[in-house]
Amino acid sequence: MNESVIERQIEILWPNIGVSVTADLDGRNSDLADALWETLPYRSLQGHALVAGHHLYHLAPLPELLHVPGVHKIDRRIAPDGSVFCSRLQHLGIKYGPLSEPMPATPIGTVREEDLDALAEAGQAVWQSVYSGGQPVIVEVRRAGDDGGHQLRRPTANNEAADRLLSELHDEIERIWLDPPQELVDLHEGRIASGAGSFGTTLTTMLFVNGETRPLGYCCYSGLVRAAQQQQLPLEFLRQMARIMAATPAEFLGYCGLGKLHEFTERALEVADQLDDREDFVALMGHMALYVNCLGAWNLQLFPWQVDEHLRPGGKVAAVGESLAAVRGKVKPFGETVAPA
Repeated sequence: MNESVIERQIEILWPNIGVSVTADLDGRNSDLADALWETLPYRSLQGHALVAGHHLYHLAPLPELLHVPGVHKIDRRIAPDGSVFCSRLQHLGIKYGPLSEPMPATPIGTVREEDLDALAEAGQAVWQSVYSGGQPVIVEVRRAGDDGGHQLRRPTANNEAADRLLSELHDEIERIWLDPPQELVDLHEGRIASGAGSFGTTLTTMLFVNGETRPLGYCCYSGLVRAAQQQQLPLEFLRQMARIMAATPAEFLGYCGLGKLHEFTERALEVADQLDDREDFVALMGHMALYVNCLGAWNLQLFPWQVDEHLRPGGKVAAVGESLAAVRGKVKPFGETVAPA
């Protein structure tokens, strides 16, 4: 194992809850770890698993996550607490307690044992933020000992139309990366210009938007990137599959209030039809995946998950670890910090 790989550490910070941890990159899945290392530093909206259990994850601006295969895989359920994973869903994930979902995962490192209590504290605060629709938590990932910062790589294309669209798409991604998209804010506050939502309902539309956005990013655009890595698949076939898989859900999402997503999808499909360079196709589909996955992350942050309280016997909310009330109100607006634990 390469000694330089063993010696690499990353810091993961949540400034607005005053928590930071250090993780050692241990050489497993080194191609993925290398891609992460070269992308640092960056910031992202911190998310929390809503089904699996004690798991933090956030969208990482690494296009390599979509197609670089993991060599070493383990069942997350039996991985030790503090395990750090890279995911083909474009996530950097961290386990901080029991998990129920039997998903194979690709580990790249481990949070240091002395930081596991701080990690659990961060997990509880993030759960409260996501579940209760509270102040969003921003995470920063950087090389240990380095200054923080944030950058998003802008892909390029040889085709002029594709490169122009990539530039506009990148500007939109940067606009919504750390701030909620206004169209999603409007949706979750019940302002839907098209009237979507039968008989004045809004929760129905929110559910359908979440249900269509996630597979559009995770499966459609991400899948097209992976398919394009298979040289035996003709580019014409990939162009046709892009239109078959993306056009209809994007049209529906446009009707539900995501007009920019619909517009970008239509333009991406039109430009893709002109492409004869496989790398241009990969760049365009990859950046569309990042854009849609960013919308998906904000969907999860803004959705009123607390309505679940009305579906539980007695209306009792299960706590994560000890009482979540202990961390209620601890999250500060991004830019404000609290003293590290």
